[in-house]
Amino acid sequence: MRADNRGNDMLRNVQIVPHFNPYAEGSCLIKCGNTHVICTATVEEKIPSWLEGKEQGWITAEYAMLPRATSVRNNRETLKPSGRSQEIKRLIGRALRAGVDLAKMPHVSIIIDCDVIQADGGTRTASVTGGFVALYLALESLVKSGKLSENPVREFVAAVSCGICAGQEVLDEDYMEDSNAQADTNFVLTESGKIVEIQGTAEQMPFDETQFLSLLHLAKKGIQKLIQIQKQALGIL
Repeated sequence: MRADNRGNDMLRNVQIVPHFNPYAEGSCLIKCGNTHVICTATVEEKIPSWLEGKEQGWITAEYAMLPRATSVRNNRETLKPSGRSQEIKRLIGRALRAGVDLAKMPHVSIIIDCDVIQADGGTRTASVTGGFVALYLALESLVKSGKLSENPVREFVAAVSCGICAGQEVLDEDYMEDSNAQADTNFVLTESGKIVEIQGTAEQMPFDETQFLSLLHLAKKGIQKLIQIQKQALGIL
């Protein structure tokens, strides 16, 4: 039994509060257990210079963790983001673009800011899941204002971590599980189960194909539940 009495195939308690920021075109607060992330979406009616001449839009992301989001203070990343933050923001951007037809949002850029205010494992996956909600709301605002003829979302996207802890495959690790895991993976999947990205690392010992497929099965189950929670927060379920 896990420390919080969850079954191995159970998510932590997940809550998504939409419209958390009254000024952003789209926003939410996502809580995955004790990991809390504020996700905001900002619309800009321009695209990067390297996309000039192409009839498409763009989605990018930023990620940061507040100094006391963890048990010890981390330095604020004011001048240069850490390598970890750079990697995570690119992951979020790739993940969110995978669910959207960029050709249906020409000359529009959306920036997703994911700010971790409390961390207990799974901050990158929570940022993807919450970031998609903020993105969807921003796209809906563009439809309502007449700037887009339809919402360009093709499929919902969410992310979750899975790991091998004490020889068992588990879904949605908290920090203690993650820090002691034999193997750790992050999955980003679409609503139809298509793979957007998989990150996997053997922390203590290699894992085999059977274990990997078990982790993938757990991730698919968890992501279906997360997408249901996304849709409930958006009022479309």
